[in-house]
Amino acid sequence: MTWLARLSVTNRAVVGLVTVLVLAFGVFAATSLRQELLPSLELPVLTVVTPYPGASPESVERQVTDPIETAVDGVDGLIGSSSTSTGSSSVITLEFTYGTDIDESATAVERAVVGIALPDGVTPTVSAITTDAIPVLQLAASSALADDQLAAVLRDEVRPLLGGLDGVGQVMLSGIADPRVTIDLDAAAAADRGVSPASISEVLQTNGVRVPAGELTPDTEPTAVEVGTPITTVEQLSELFVVPAAPGAAPVRLGDVAVVTAEPAPATGYTRTNGVASIGIGITKLPDANTIAVSEEVTEALGEVADLLGGAAQDAEVTVVFDQAPFIEQSVEDLTTEGLLGLLFAVLVILGFLLSVRATVVTAVSIPLSVLLALIVLYLGGNTLNILTLGALTVAVGRVVDDSIVVIENIKRHIGYGGPRRPAILTAIREVAGAITASTVTTVAVFAPIAFVGGQVGELFRPFAVTVTAALLASLIVSLTVVPVLASVFLRSPSPPAHAESRITEEPTALQRGYLPVLNGALARPALSLALAVAILGGTVALVPLLETNFLGDSGGDTLTVTQELDPGTGLPRADAAARQVEDVLAGTDDVETYQVTVGSPAGGAVLLGPPGDFESTATRFSVTLAEDADVDAVAADLREAFGDLTDAGTLTVTAGQGGFGTDELAVDVRAQDPEALAEAAATVQRAVEAIPGASDVRNNLSAEQTTVDVAVDRRLAAEQGLTEVAVGQAVATALRGSTVGTVTIDGVEQDVVLRTGDVPADLAALRALPLGAVTLADVATITDKATVPTIVRADGERSAQITARPDADDLGTVTSDLRAELDELDLPAGVTAEIGGISADQEDAFIQLGLALLAAIAVVYLVMVVTFRSLLQPLLLLIAIPFAATGALGLLLITGIPLGVPALIGMLLLVGIVVTNAIVLIDLVNQYRRDGRPVREALVEGSLQRLRPILMTAVATVFALLPLALGFTGGGGGFIAQPLAVVVIGGLVTSTLLTLVLVPVLYLLVERRGDGRSAAEDTADQRSADRGPAGEWQTPAGREPLAAAALGTGAGATAGAAMPASTAMVAEGFAATPEPRTFEAAPAGPALYGQLTDRDGNPLAAAAVAVFDGTGSQVVATCSDSRGGYRVDLSAAGEYLLVGQSGGREPATEWVVVTDDAVRRDLAVDGPACVTGRIRSATATGVPALVTVVDLAGQRVAGGRADTDGRYLLTQVPAGEHRLLAAPATGPSASTLIRVPQTGTVRQDIDLAPAGEVTGTVRSRQGTPIGGAVATVIDADGTMVATGRTAADGSFRLSGLPEGTYTVTASNGLPATGTVEVRHDGPVSTSLELGDPVIPSEAENGHVT
Repeated sequence: MTWLARLSVTNRAVVGLVTVLVLAFGVFAATSLRQELLPSLELPVLTVVTPYPGASPESVERQVTDPIETAVDGVDGLIGSSSTSTGSSSVITLEFTYGTDIDESATAVERAVVGIALPDGVTPTVSAITTDAIPVLQLAASSALADDQLAAVLRDEVRPLLGGLDGVGQVMLSGIADPRVTIDLDAAAAADRGVSPASISEVLQTNGVRVPAGELTPDTEPTAVEVGTPITTVEQLSELFVVPAAPGAAPVRLGDVAVVTAEPAPATGYTRTNGVASIGIGITKLPDANTIAVSEEVTEALGEVADLLGGAAQDAEVTVVFDQAPFIEQSVEDLTTEGLLGLLFAVLVILGFLLSVRATVVTAVSIPLSVLLALIVLYLGGNTLNILTLGALTVAVGRVVDDSIVVIENIKRHIGYGGPRRPAILTAIREVAGAITASTVTTVAVFAPIAFVGGQVGELFRPFAVTVTAALLASLIVSLTVVPVLASVFLRSPSPPAHAESRITEEPTALQRGYLPVLNGALARPALSLALAVAILGGTVALVPLLETNFLGDSGGDTLTVTQELDPGTGLPRADAAARQVEDVLAGTDDVETYQVTVGSPAGGAVLLGPPGDFESTATRFSVTLAEDADVDAVAADLREAFGDLTDAGTLTVTAGQGGFGTDELAVDVRAQDPEALAEAAATVQRAVEAIPGASDVRNNLSAEQTTVDVAVDRRLAAEQGLTEVAVGQAVATALRGSTVGTVTIDGVEQDVVLRTGDVPADLAALRALPLGAVTLADVATITDKATVPTIVRADGERSAQITARPDADDLGTVTSDLRAELDELDLPAGVTAEIGGISADQEDAFIQLGLALLAAIAVVYLVMVVTFRSLLQPLLLLIAIPFAATGALGLLLITGIPLGVPALIGMLLLVGIVVTNAIVLIDLVNQYRRDGRPVREALVEGSLQRLRPILMTAVATVFALLPLALGFTGGGGGFIAQPLAVVVIGGLVTSTLLTLVLVPVLYLLVERRGDGRSAAEDTADQRSADRGPAGEWQTPAGREPLAAAALGTGAGATAGAAMPASTAMVAEGFAATPEPRTFEAAPAGPALYGQLTDRDGNPLAAAAVAVFDGTGSQVVATCSDSRGGYRVDLSAAGEYLLVGQSGGREPATEWVVVTDDAVRRDLAVDGPACVTGRIRSATATGVPALVTVVDLAGQRVAGGRADTDGRYLLTQVPAGEHRLLAAPATGPSASTLIRVPQTGTVRQDIDLAPAGEVTGTVRSRQGTPIGGAVATVIDADGTMVATGRTAADGSFRLSGLPEGTYTVTASNGLPATGTVEVRHDGPVSTSLELGDPVIPSEAENGHVT
C-alpha cells in the first residue's frame, strides 16, 4: 500500500480536492440519511387470518385451520407453523428461513390456499410483517360531536389529510362505531305471507344494481343505456318487494314484514385516552420515509385535525399517545454526544503521547473523515441511521484513529532524524503500511461471519457490521492518503545541527526505561512467564460461571405496555370494568404522562370479537407514555406492586416499550395429541415454572373449558318441515347475531345490511322456543350445553400449550438453567413433550451462532495473518492475545455488573480483530529487523521498544474514546447495544495489550530460537550482553552520524544491550582521519585484529569503515577495508574490544572481541549496498546471454552488466528504490520488469524472455540462380515491419528474434516476391522466394537482420 501514499504525496492538490468532496458529500449523506429506531426488517413470517363467523373452535380447527396447514406444508422455505383456532376465526403463523423472499413466499401461500375446500363465505387473508408496519405515531382523538358525525369527519376528512402528508403510509382508525342498516324481520308475518330470510337476501342482491345495457345507435351519436337505480336511503330499502316462494302469490313489500332502520353497529370494544372515550389513529410510514420527518409532518397537522373535529367549541382534542421520533432523536443526540466526547478524549491521549499539536491535529482529522466516508457508504447502500448503525459509528471512533496513530508516530520519528521530509514520510509509511493494512483487514474480516448469522440477531447486526467495516476501511485509506499529505504540509523537520557533537541519538523515554526490565526479565525466564500466562487463563475460565447473561437487554425508551388477560368467556362489560381499575392506577401514578386503553376489539381494530355478551379472551392493552425524566424500571416495578392489590382484574403484565418482534418472556412449549394429556402436562409445567425464584407473572395459554350450546338437528323432522340442517343453522345465526345479507351505500359510506329475526334469545329456553316457520327449534333439534375449550393452539400440526413467565433477574442464563433443571425432573404423560422456547431459546440460538461466528472470525484472522507473514506458525503466536482479551472483557463485565448478552458477544467479535492488531504491528517490525540480519533477541527487544509507544497510543486512545459509551454519560437510547460492547472492548484491550507486550515476545523467542537452532550458550551470551545496560536498545535511523550511533550502541546490528561510550567527539574525529587500508595476506603479529568485511550475502565490501573501541568507550583505531574487503588493525595491548564495521552510512554492525597477545581473526557481516542477481531465461528455460541494465523510473541508468552464457548475472552497488530491470539478448525481443531495491541486501529476480524464432530462406531468380543483395523483409499481421536484411552472395538470409506468429516474408530486387510463414520458438522456419529480373547491388550484405 506504499504506492498509495507515494501517489498521494505526489498529488497533494488532488488529495485535497477529494477530501473536500468527501467532506461535502459526507455532510450531505449525514443530513439525508433516514433516522429510524431500528433497521428496517422484513421478518420471514406470514400470517393467514381466516374469519369464520359463528363457528366453534373445534369447527374452525377442523374445517379451516387443518386444511390450510396441510395445503401450505409444502411451500419452500417453511420451517415451522403455529395456529390459534377460536370461535369465529383462525390465525396461522408461518415461519420461514431468514433470507427467504417473503413476497414470493406470500404468493406461494396464496396459491396453496386457493384450491382447498373451505366453508362458503370463508376467505383467508395472507399478510407479511415488517418493522414498517409498526405505527410511527399513535394518536387519540376526542370531540363533543355526535358519534356518527365524528366518525364521518375522521373517515372523510382527517384520514385523507394525514394520509396525504409526505412519507405517511397508512392511517388506521379504531374505535369508530361503524353505521349499519338493520332489517328486523317479523317472523310470523313473514311466514304468513310466504317470505323467507333467503328471499330477503336474494332481493337485496338483485335490486339497487345499475346494469349497463348497451347503446342506442341512431344516425347521430350513440347513446349509452343503463338500467337500475342504486339504493341510497333506508326508505328505498323498505320499498323493495319480495316475491314469496308460493307460486302466484302477490309480491310483498319489505316494509310490511320487517322494520328497516339505520343504527351504529354494537360495540365490540372501547378506546379511551387518559380516561376519556376517544378514537385511535394509528399512522405508519412508507418504507423509504424518514420517521423523524413523518412525525414532524403529522405533529404540525394536529392543529388542523383539531379544527376539523370542532375545535375548542366542541372540546376537540388530539393527544399523542406514542411517538417514535422523540426517542430516536434523543438516542441520536446522546450517541453523537458520546461519540464526540470519545473523539475529544482520544485526541487528548494522542496529544499527551506525541506532545505535538500539529501531529495531533493531523491524526485527529482521520476520525471525522472516516466517519463521513462510512456515512456515505450507508447512504449509498440505502441504510438508515438507527441506534445500531449510530452505535457502530460511535464504537468505531475508538478504532478508526489507530491506523493514523501508527502512521503519524512513525512519520514524526523519521522526520525527527533530520533530512528531507518527503523521503522520511515515505520511508516511515513503507515500514508500517503492511502492518496497518493487515491489522485493518483482520479487524474487518471478523465481521464476515456475521453474514452467516441467522435469525433476528443476524438481521439486526448486519447493518452494524457494514457500518464498522466501512469506517475501518475508510480509516485505512485516510491514514495512507490524507495523513501523509497533511504531515508533509504541517510537520516540521528539526533544525540542522550546528556541529557534529550535537548529532546524538534520542534518549529512551520513561515508558521505554520502565518497559525494558520487564521485557528482559520475561525473555530471560520464559518458563515463569508462560506459567503466569496459564494461571491467568485459568482465572479467565473461572470467571465464566460468575457471569450473568441476557439476550439483547433493555432498549430503553419512555413507554410501557400493560397487558390485561381475563378468563375466557368474560363479557365486554366486565372487561371494561376491569380495565377501569387499571386506568385508576395509571391515573394516580406521577410519572405517567398519558395512557391509552383498548378494551376488546373496537371497530377498525386489529382483532375481531364477537357480539356483546360473547367477549372472547382477547387481552386488554394499555399503551403508557412516561414523563421524560422517569425511571422506566422503577415505574414498572411500582405498577406491578399496585396491580397486585387489585381484585377481579385478571392477569396483568408490564413490559417496557411498545412491543416489537420476538419476546422478552420465558416460555415452555408443551405439545401432545391428546387434549386431556396436554391439559395435565401444561398444569404440571405451570407449577414447575412458578417454583423458579427468578420467574413471575406465570401464565398458561391453555384456556380453561367453558360452556357452549350444541344444537343437534334431527334431519328427518327438519325435512318434514321443509327445512335442511343448513337452513336451521342460518336461522339460528340470524336470531343470535344477525346475518349480513348485503351492503348499501348511504351518504357515501358503504354499510352492511344485517337481517335479524326478533329479539336475541337470552337463554336456552328462549333458544328452544325460536320459531322456524310453523315449528320451533326444539321441535326439530336437540339443544344441550357442553364444556369445550374456547381456544385451540397448535404448533406444527400438534395441539400445544405455552406457559410463559417474566424473568425477574437480569441473569437470564441462571433462570433458564433453573427452568431446565425443573423440566428435567418432571414426569410428564406419555406422548407429551415440553421444550423451552421464548427468550431463552432466542438467547441460546444467538449464543450458539455468535459462538460459531467467533470461531470463524478467529479462523479468518489467522488466514489473513498467514498471507501477511507467509508463515503458519507466527500467526498462531499472535492469536494468543485473544484469550487474554477475554480475561479483561469478562472481568470488566463482572465489575460493572453488565450481563453477557448479544451486544457483548458482538464486542467480543470486534475485540478479536482489534487485539491482534497490536501484535501484528509488533511482529511486523521484528520480522523487518530479522530480514535485515539481526539476531532474534536483538530484533525482539529493539522492535518491542520501537513499537511500545504506538501500541500504547492506539490502546489508550481506543479505551478513552470508548469510555463515554462504557460509562453511559448521557444514558443514550442506544446504550443497550453500545455500553456492553464498549465495556468488553475496553476490558479486553487493556489485558491483551499488556500481555501482548510481554507474552508475544516470549513465545516468539522460544519458537524462532528453536527454528534457528540456537544453543543455550548463545542465548546466555545474548542475555549477558543485554545486561550490560539499557543504552544499547535504541534503533538508529539511516542518515545519522554512523559511528556516533555505533558509539552509543544504537546501530541496528549492535548486540542488544551493549554498553557503548557516551562521547561522540572522538568517534567523529577518529573516523575522519581514516588511514589507508592494509591487507591481511598474512596474520599480523602481536595483539591485533584482522578479517574480512562482507555484506549479509557474503560479498566482500571494499572501502567499508572499521573502528575499534576499548572498554571505556574510547576509539583505539579506525581504518577501512581493501578491495577484497580485508582489514587489519594493530592494538597496543590485549583485552576486550568493540569492533564496529559500517558500509556507506548504512546500519553498522558491532561485536565484542577478546584479543590475546596473538592476532585474532574476526570476519564481520554488515549491511552493504544492495545487489540484484538472477538469470535470463528463454522460453525453453535455457540461459540466454544478454545485456542487463537497471534504470530508475525517470529512465536514468543506475547499474548494469552482462549475463553470462548461462544467463546468470550479478549487479552490485544498486541504489535503493523502485527501478526497471531490462534484459536485452543479442537476438529476439527484450524484456523488463519492475523491481523494488532495498537499502541493503540482495534482490533475486529472474527474467523469462518471450518465445521467439527465426526465418531462413533463399532468394532465387526465375532461372534458379541465387540472388545476393536482395532485401528480405518480415511483416506481421498488422502490417508492421518487424525485421529486414539483405541476402548473402548465395541468396540466403536469416532473420532472427521474431515472436511466435504468422508473418509475410517479402524479397525484392526488381520485381518483389512474397510468401507466408508460421514462426515458432522450437526451430527456424525456411522459405524460398523467386524474383523477377535482378537489380545487382553494389555490394551484397551478409543476410542478417539490419
